[in-house]
Amino acid sequence: MNSPSANASASRTWRDIPQPVKPRAMSRGGRWRLAMALLRTGSAVALGGTALWGAWRVAAALRENSGAMPAAAKAVPVKHFELRTAAGGVLDSAWLRRTLALPSGAALMELDLDRLRERLLADRQVQAANLTRHFPDRLVVQISERSPVARIRAAAPGGAERVLLVARDGVVYPGTSYDPALVESLPWLDGFALVRDGAGFRPVRGMDAVSDLLARAQYEAGHLYADWSVVSLARLESDREIEVTTRNGSTVVFSARTDFFPQLAKLDYMRDYLAANLPPSRVRIDFTLGREVPVAITPLAPVTDVRTALPPLSPGFNVSPFSQPKH
Repeated sequence: MNSPSANASASRTWRDIPQPVKPRAMSRGGRWRLAMALLRTGSAVALGGTALWGAWRVAAALRENSGAMPAAAKAVPVKHFELRTAAGGVLDSAWLRRTLALPSGAALMELDLDRLRERLLADRQVQAANLTRHFPDRLVVQISERSPVARIRAAAPGGAERVLLVARDGVVYPGTSYDPALVESLPWLDGFALVRDGAGFRPVRGMDAVSDLLARAQYEAGHLYADWSVVSLARLESDREIEVTTRNGSTVVFSARTDFFPQLAKLDYMRDYLAANLPPSRVRIDFTLGREVPVAITPLAPVTDVRTALPPLSPGFNVSPFSQPKH
């Protein structure tokens, strides 16, 4: 009969025997090579950092103190203008040269960048501007431009009329280099006072809400937006209402107190419904009463009785064909 100790000995293997191994130490030559490699890497990093820091300090010193620059370098005239515009910008290099109006042979270091920036911002189409010298003879101008959302008519000197553009933030400006087709597609603004402010005009109040409506219509219901002719702000401040007149004389009153998307969706449905069930007519649709949507209809041609020609609408619209417009 085998003893327990004999069985235990039989079950053990060579893996159970402790085998301490001392790692091989790095040779003296290996340590030297490692140290030299680390030294070279550190030196390269330090040299590169020092060069970048020195270049930055030189550029900063030249910007702050043109007297530290040699006279010959300060006399180098500006030969290259580089205009960088944000996405959607339309201004070009010809506009830049005309606006800066630098004298012939103006030296790069003699330019007053703050004053030149003010000249650029005086054109209210420019929302932000930054000018940078790039030696020896290049001036780089970075700008972002406003985008028009509507247009207005204003009296020009001599009694003539001129067309001005209005941006989302309400800023009014003449507009340069826009595609004429783009300008013609913009609706007109009405129902507000255009107030002069120096050489320009004060921003139009309430344009944030109007711009939201126009943007929603343009990108989510483009076929509706394309038919809009005039946008009135007459009751925007008092009643939070925006009245839109279409090209055929119909009017739609939107509420600025609620989201515009449901109103546009209802308008899309009602437009198709009325076009399919009415002779050519002018209509007035009022979305300011919530679920109640009064509709006033003015036929453009004699009809017998439009009330009998209207089948019931689907749920969600309460239409009163002859309700009086809200005043």
